[in-house]
Amino acid sequence: MALPPITKILMYSHDTFGLGHIRRTLAIARSLRKAPGTVLILTGSPLVGRFNIPRRVDFVRIPGMIKVTNEQYLPLSMKLEATQVLEIRKSIILSTAQAFGPDFFVVDKAPLGLKREVVDTLLWIKESHPQCRSILGLRDIMDSASSTIEDWESKGIYEAMESLYDEIWVYGHRDFYDPVKEYGIPDTVARKVTFTGYIPRHVPTEADVAAVRKELDLAGHHKMVLMTTGGGGDGYPVVNTFLKAFETHTVPDGMRAVIVTGPFLSAGLYKDVKRRCEAIGFTVLRFHRFMEGLIGAADVVVSMGGYNTVCEIISQRKPFLIIPRTVPREEQLIRAQVLCSKGYCEYLHPDQLTPEAVFQKVVHLLNNGREMSRRAEHFPFTALDVIRQRVLQNRKEAVR
Repeated sequence: MALPPITKILMYSHDTFGLGHIRRTLAIARSLRKAPGTVLILTGSPLVGRFNIPRRVDFVRIPGMIKVTNEQYLPLSMKLEATQVLEIRKSIILSTAQAFGPDFFVVDKAPLGLKREVVDTLLWIKESHPQCRSILGLRDIMDSASSTIEDWESKGIYEAMESLYDEIWVYGHRDFYDPVKEYGIPDTVARKVTFTGYIPRHVPTEADVAAVRKELDLAGHHKMVLMTTGGGGDGYPVVNTFLKAFETHTVPDGMRAVIVTGPFLSAGLYKDVKRRCEAIGFTVLRFHRFMEGLIGAADVVVSMGGYNTVCEIISQRKPFLIIPRTVPREEQLIRAQVLCSKGYCEYLHPDQLTPEAVFQKVVHLLNNGREMSRRAEHFPFTALDVIRQRVLQNRKEAVR
C-alpha cells in the first residue's frame, strides 16, 4: 500500500522563557517537511512570527506565560489570572489536535506540558485517535541527576512516559551523556528511547556570511567575537563581565565584538549595555533574525551554553567559550563540562567568572582555535536523519 502523500505532524513547544524551545522545534519542523510532511506548531513564544517559517510549516500561537520560578508561571501580557490563561492554552491545544488529526504529536522537553496542559490532548490521542504516535523529545541534559529524579518522581513523569508516549527521542549522544542511566529511567520506558544524536543547524553560504560582515562594517582583517545570551532574560551578568573584560584591558588590534543581548533583556539594562558598547567601539543588537549568519561571520563565539546555541556554533565549527548559568538548573554547566572534556569548547565556571578570565580565554581562542574547529568536523550531528527515518518507519508500519 502506498504511503499517504503528506504526513501530518503536530509539535508542541511551551516557550515560557528564552528562545531555545522554538528554535529547536523549528529546526526539526524544517527537516520533517521533507518526510514529506506538513507541520503545525503549538507555541507560546511571543517571537515565533519573527522567524522565517518555511512552506508546509505553520504555527498556532497560544497565550504566552512567563516563568517566575521553576514552579510559578504568570501570563505574559493578558490581564487574567494564571489559571484562566492556562485553561485557554489547554483548550486551544486540545481543539487544534482534534481539528488537525495528526499522525504524530511531538512534545518538546516537558512530558506533561506547562502545568499538565497537554495531558488532556495525550489522553484524547490514546482513546480517540490511536493511529497518532505520541513522541516526547528531550534535549541531551535536563538538569543534575538528583534534581531531575526528584522532579520527575514528584510529578509522575516516569508514569507519564510509560503510559502516554509511544517513543522518546533524546537529542543527544549516549557516549556524551546518558539520561537513561543518570535519571534512573526504568527499563519499561528505556525501551522506548532512541538517541538521535545532536540537531545540526543551517550553515550559511559564503555569500550570506559576506553580506553579514558587510552589514556589520567588518573588513577582511577584522576578527569578530560574537557574544550571545539567547533570549537574554538572565544573560546580563555574563554580558556585564564580558564588557568589563574589554573595559579594563586594551581591545586586541583588529578585534571587533558584536553583543546580541536577547529580546528579553530589560530596557534599562539594554540602555546600559548600549552606552558601554559605544564607548569601546562594540556593536550591540537586541535580536537578529539570522543568527546563523552572525555565527558564520564570527571568529570566536561566547555564549551561555544552551542546547540550541551550542548546536548552532558547532555546526559552523567555530571556536567558542561557554559561560554557563547554574540557576535555576545546572543543565548548561553539565553540558559545558561534557563538551570541554571532549575538546569541543572552553568554559568558565560561574565561580571563576572574572573580567580577567574572560579576556584571557577570548584572546586564547582568537589565536588558537583551529584544533577546536577541526574537532567539530566529527561532532555527532545525526538527529535530523534519525528523526526522518523514525517517522518514515512508523508510517510504513501504520499502513501495513
